[in-house]
Amino acid sequence: MTTPYDTTLGLYIAGEWLSGDGRDTRDVLNPATGAGQAALPLATAADLDRALEAAQRGFVAWRATPPEKRGAILVRTAQLLRERGDHIARIATLEQGKIQAEAKGEIAFAAGLLEFHAAEAQRIYGRVLPRPSGSRSLVLHQPVGPVAAFCAWNFPIMNVVRKIAPAVAAGCSIIIKPSEETAGSAVEVMRCFQDAGLPGDVAQCVFGVPDAVSRQLLASPITRKLSFTGSVPVGKALMKLAADTMMRTTMELGGHGPVLVFDDCDLDKTLDTLVAHKFRNAGQVCVAPTRFHIQDGIYDRFAAGFAERTRALRIGDGMDAASQMGPMANARRPAAIAELVGDATSHGARLLAGGDYGGQGGFFFQPTVLSDVPLSARAMNEEPFGPIALLSRFATDDDAIAEANRLSFGLAAYCFTENGRRQNVLGDAIEAGMIAINNVRLSYVDSPFGGIKESGHGSEDGPEGIAAHLITKTVHAS
Repeated sequence: MTTPYDTTLGLYIAGEWLSGDGRDTRDVLNPATGAGQAALPLATAADLDRALEAAQRGFVAWRATPPEKRGAILVRTAQLLRERGDHIARIATLEQGKIQAEAKGEIAFAAGLLEFHAAEAQRIYGRVLPRPSGSRSLVLHQPVGPVAAFCAWNFPIMNVVRKIAPAVAAGCSIIIKPSEETAGSAVEVMRCFQDAGLPGDVAQCVFGVPDAVSRQLLASPITRKLSFTGSVPVGKALMKLAADTMMRTTMELGGHGPVLVFDDCDLDKTLDTLVAHKFRNAGQVCVAPTRFHIQDGIYDRFAAGFAERTRALRIGDGMDAASQMGPMANARRPAAIAELVGDATSHGARLLAGGDYGGQGGFFFQPTVLSDVPLSARAMNEEPFGPIALLSRFATDDDAIAEANRLSFGLAAYCFTENGRRQNVLGDAIEAGMIAINNVRLSYVDSPFGGIKESGHGSEDGPEGIAAHLITKTVHAS
């Protein structure tokens, strides 16, 4: 299979694409084979200084740019994403592993985000406060300033757009550091912004040693906001760096999604929905359903049906149209899942499906179902971030809610019940930023996406996504 990486990778700083000449590089691997596909140039300290200077220039010019012009560029970027969709989806699969249908769905969602934020750019309203004649008190919302954004590798197209679109719509400049493991997707997204007419100083893309890049960007007084998507430990470390300059932060961190399945649910529909969603992107999704708590009366039927559907999934290269789940994104993930499976079974969990490496080369791990998993198992307390479903029983509604809220995570939760009163109680009582009842969709371009507790704070998407890039200023005149 030919690689699309021959000429696309590079740093995008101050409106220029920079090659790897004189810079350290890192290999980008194909997770389906483990083979290298490209040498990714890494930013030097001088590169990052140049990016910061450009971001400051870009902010001064862009904040004065009319919102309709900002919106027009975002709309054009969405058009280019769709036009180049097949090419970009192919790159995403080759470097991240997800199946083509999922990569194309990611592009569609990213394009929708761009169009939504394009319209919201013209709805950044303030207000006039009542005052005596001759006086005015104005409440204004203005762009916070240059943004440093750091992306995870699991949604290499959408995550980049999710960071850039609201910042640009709000009038901010941004320096984005996507994952070095999925650089090709980010580069192609940046080319769409570039070709749509976004000035080079407004949005820049760098790669490098993560700790070094984050320390330099966050130590600079130029940077006024941090936006991060990733793990809880890394998020906490970045917040400590951000605290030194009191910058604004939006933190979209890890999750450990509880699924409460009550005995009055539509069982077959619930199983079909949950199995497909659990193993989407090989389970490498922060909002993935993970801890399945099933009421006693239907537990055995649920476990048998879940395992049967899981064993029927076809695992293979994401470029193969017949594949329903691709490899994991890197060599670290299968080994981590194998450790969690071994630990769970050693504590008494029963293995109903999967439980081993895929055996196809690359970074494959079988979709796995564990039944009667005790709370002492590591997987019931640590975010697995992989193709592993953990099944356990509950008796009463109070038991289910207590278990859903037991951990420090609070990103996403799922509930399946036909009882309307119970649905209302669950929506109020469960501690999560997003709750899905009788469905699994949590992402819409017009609704906020974010968590509570150690899953982070702030929201992306919806009007809240732009609001997170604005400061509030009050002007009193007489």
